Amino acid sequence: MSTIETLDNVESAAVDTMSATKGPRTENAAQETVIEPIGNRPSLNLGEVWRYRDLLSLLILRDLSARYRQSIAGFSWALIKPLMSMLIFTLIFGRVAKIPTDGSPYPLFVLAGIIPWFYFAAALSGVTGSVVGSGSQLTKVYFPRLILPLVTVVSGLVEVLVQLVVIFGMQWWYGINPGLRLAFIPVLIMYTSATALSVGLWLTAMNVKYRDIGLAAPFLVQSWMWLSPVVYSSSLVSEKWRWLYGMNPMVGVIEGFRWVFTGRTEPDWMMMGISAGVVLALLIGGMAFFRKTELTFADVI
Repeated sequence: MSTIETLDNVESAAVDTMSATKGPRTENAAQETVIEPIGNRPSLNLGEVWRYRDLLSLLILRDLSARYRQSIAGFSWALIKPLMSMLIFTLIFGRVAKIPTDGSPYPLFVLAGIIPWFYFAAALSGVTGSVVGSGSQLTKVYFPRLILPLVTVVSGLVEVLVQLVVIFGMQWWYGINPGLRLAFIPVLIMYTSATALSVGLWLTAMNVKYRDIGLAAPFLVQSWMWLSPVVYSSSLVSEKWRWLYGMNPMVGVIEGFRWVFTGRTEPDWMMMGISAGVVLALLIGGMAFFRKTELTFADVI
């Protein structure tokens, strides 16, 4: 093609584009992308996250690969950690301190609390540092910022599924048949994920501006464990203060897991209801706060 023909084609394309902008749209008109400001409604913009689902999947696979890369035990660590913790807690709190378990075998009792707690603790710590840890990506390319905390929350579910095999084996060992209560397992897992995400959205957004949050997160998680009924029963809490104790979001999570896997004690539905209400309030507030502050992430980082 000659130079004159090329210039003619470029000029014709320019004229068509100007005509399309002035007159009615045609089939060949260029597609326009309109960027609108975020509204005041608390929204996670899940539709946009769904459009970037391929990126979310790739980041989840990358997170799992990085976690177990060059590891001899590999995914076996998902079994080693709860089993070793169960043995230590059983020896100290079950045999020495003789903490009551409402009639349940202490190994199964504590394992039902360890599994959701380990997932929550790892997810919360990961979500807190997710935005700051990806600062170089935020300043180079656009993608929904919510993907970063979601990667940690979703990737941790793989370990939970592996650990469920252990607790099923413990149930068989002690001759406990959970029956229809097993149908609540997906609900409880989603409940735990929502709990980690609801708290994590607040912490990761604040951690961008105040790095003290990231430094204090490990201490927060460690202290939170002893304020949750992981190694002891919530029935030890005075009935007068159970409404206050139920404001701990993890109380409802652990109570639910214990009810499903031990089957010996009916959970305190009032405490579980209060915990669920707190999680819902934190999640809605976290949505609004994260969406409001994400506009400044690239500038602050």
